[in-house]
Amino acid sequence: MSVTEAAERSFYAKVLEATPTGERLRLCLECGNCSGICPFGYLMAYPPSRMIAMLRAGRFDKLLETDTIWMCVSCFACTAGCPSKVPLTFGLMTSIKEELLLAGNVPAELHTALQNSQRYGNPLGESPRKRSDWINGIQPEVKILAKAKQPVDLLWFVGDYASYHPRVQSATKAFARILNALGVDFGILGPEENSDGDSQRLAGERGLFEMLAEKNGKVFSKYRFNKIITTDPHAYNAIKNEYPRLGISYPVQHYSEYLAERIDQLKSLMKHEVKAKVTYHDPCYLGRANEIFDQPRDLLTAIPGVELVEMAHHHTNSLCCGGGGGGMWLDGFQWEKAHVRLSDWRVREALSVGADVLAVACPYEAPRFEDAAKTMPGADQLKVRDIAELLAEAMGI
Repeated sequence: MSVTEAAERSFYAKVLEATPTGERLRLCLECGNCSGICPFGYLMAYPPSRMIAMLRAGRFDKLLETDTIWMCVSCFACTAGCPSKVPLTFGLMTSIKEELLLAGNVPAELHTALQNSQRYGNPLGESPRKRSDWINGIQPEVKILAKAKQPVDLLWFVGDYASYHPRVQSATKAFARILNALGVDFGILGPEENSDGDSQRLAGERGLFEMLAEKNGKVFSKYRFNKIITTDPHAYNAIKNEYPRLGISYPVQHYSEYLAERIDQLKSLMKHEVKAKVTYHDPCYLGRANEIFDQPRDLLTAIPGVELVEMAHHHTNSLCCGGGGGGMWLDGFQWEKAHVRLSDWRVREALSVGADVLAVACPYEAPRFEDAAKTMPGADQLKVRDIAELLAEAMGI
């Protein structure tokens, strides 16, 4: 057996073992659905179906010679559209990215984000000591568990962009004020929190993901709480579906799930109308990957004055913002290849239904859509708001 054949067999075995349903790779019909539904499939030298064909033909070495696989944003569309239920996103695409990383075939901006994640515990390269700076000025004061030294009902896993990004901090503060208005007993980890690691994992860095997860798991075990809540669908996906495989298992909810269960209480607190035609963007890792579609819409329709309209692509068929699977750290690379951003397409859809507000429920999305709106003719009046921001506005907080 040649070195190439051995590497190919090793890779094929890795894909089969990557997920509990990895064996379904053998059932691929090569129908091409996955390649057709992939937002950047038309630019890839080897989109998913062709990748499987190359593996079956013994041409694994060719896959490592192209960099267009980095156009994959792990949006889960290929997996959702596969009639054979092959775990393409978590199995095939993540595994080939891992091979590209090992081969040194990785864009520089992604490499920097991965290095930052290892060194600082977040891809932005920010100091862990600044992770809770956003809480300044919020009353009642947000508890940092290491200082509070008392049990809480909810542990809020805030996440990287929600903690550090200036635009996203607005939604983070809004959610904190909502929890305070509801009288919820909650706390955060602050400087002890590390990146959830899910996007790093989907960019091929499984080892880094496990390191970050284990660090978070050790911190979780230090404190007493009943449930984890997060505003980040990527953290939600990691803690719900991936952490348990490492022996780290806790009940977890996305904030839209948690608030939807308290919608009657929220309605009693919303005294102001938000007169707007709102359209909602389904985050890939809240919607397609975890089938949470109704709760965010229930929250939006509960807001006085809101008229909810759907874009052409919604629910399982939603378009991706372009930030997942390392996409947040590949904007320059992807622009050079495509000369378009996925966020541009989404903003155009929001405009096509006459929306005043594009509502989001993921920290990756507000800055991406706002940047797209700035450069798109006719989009200057479109506002991008997190659901938490809209609720806080209606509550007057």
